[in-house]
Amino acid sequence: MTGLFILTPRTPWSFPPLRRIVLHTGSVLFGWQETASVYAGTSTHEVRMIAKDGRSERVYQCDAAVFSCATSPDGRYVFAGDNHSSVYCFDSTGRRLWKLATGCGSAFSMQYHADRLYLVTTNGTLACLDVSESGVRDAEQGVLPQTLSVKAPEIAAVTPSATLEVTADPGTGVVVECVREGGKLRVHIASPGYQSSWNVQFPKEIREFGARNVVDGVNESARGGFYRVRGDIRRLN
Repeated sequence: MTGLFILTPRTPWSFPPLRRIVLHTGSVLFGWQETASVYAGTSTHEVRMIAKDGRSERVYQCDAAVFSCATSPDGRYVFAGDNHSSVYCFDSTGRRLWKLATGCGSAFSMQYHADRLYLVTTNGTLACLDVSESGVRDAEQGVLPQTLSVKAPEIAAVTPSATLEVTADPGTGVVVECVREGGKLRVHIASPGYQSSWNVQFPKEIREFGARNVVDGVNESARGGFYRVRGDIRRLN
């Protein structure tokens, strides 16, 4: 674990080297920072509180590897999520107040904000826990709020439309024309100044033999040999 010194306009050029803090424990899996301390969630079932001068101050003992951790302001409450789908709450002295099952996977990441603990879990859930003073005390007494599950509405498949806006004036657009080559409908550029023999990537559902369309612009492919349509497509009347 390494502490870094951040330069500001008032930082003198003479500053101590990076401080490396060696934890006699497993790998650090997650970190959280408060004003005077940092918290490290480790693979050896602990959250370690470490002062920014390098002193190891406190250990919060969990029952499995700690995937994530967070605290309320200044470490009043310390929270941890392990790899067995449990969430812990400790007080500032290191005393465990409660351990609860998430019901939605292990917390890979967590964030404390405004009396709420947000978890991102291994099964793809974004969960929110009430960790206000009253919420923590209720959980300590085994009183839990009713779980509310909110699912995003299903998105209907979008069917491409074959209806185009019609215009009689190409303006500054590029005119493309649909032709038949070898039994297939191809699109070439009809406007001057382009490679008229090159194909144009064009939606198949609006290709119509002999039809002319106006596009906002075209881009030459990176490897050359064909164009890609850019912007809106309108039927040229």
